[in-house]
Amino acid sequence: MSEGSWARRLPSGDAPLFVYGTLRFPEVLTELIGCTMELRPATVPGRRVAALPGKIYPGLVHAESGAAQGFLLTGLTRTQWWVLDEFEDDEYDLSPVCVHAGKRVSYAWTYAWTEAVESGDWSARDFAADHLADYVRQCAAWRRELVLLSGTV
Repeated sequence: MSEGSWARRLPSGDAPLFVYGTLRFPEVLTELIGCTMELRPATVPGRRVAALPGKIYPGLVHAESGAAQGFLLTGLTRTQWWVLDEFEDDEYDLSPVCVHAGKRVSYAWTYAWTEAVESGDWSARDFAADHLADYVRQCAAWRRELVLLSGTV
């Protein structure tokens, strides 16, 4: 969760977002942006969802033979984009990626990790079993703090 992210140019509200980590969980999205959007299964070739040192959330990194599994999130409003961008750590770079969703190939934005990663992949199943409930509570607390600080969201 960002602690003072720099101003980044955000995509327009109709641009899709590829989510592969904690944002793939409807409970997390509900706490952060107030609703759950439609999540369409998608893959990004040439990337992997890496475990991060000392973190319970992952990072998307290049992997020549990899294929990162996740979802396409569409229909975000400008405010929802802003909230998600504030939420992401500064070690993430908002980048375009080529996404395969069913038989369709298109471009989407994603938060790619820019720092060191573990050799192993992150497990959504393990995260859900071991951390999701506490993480959702942390997201709710973070959102309340964001509302207090911004006075608008």
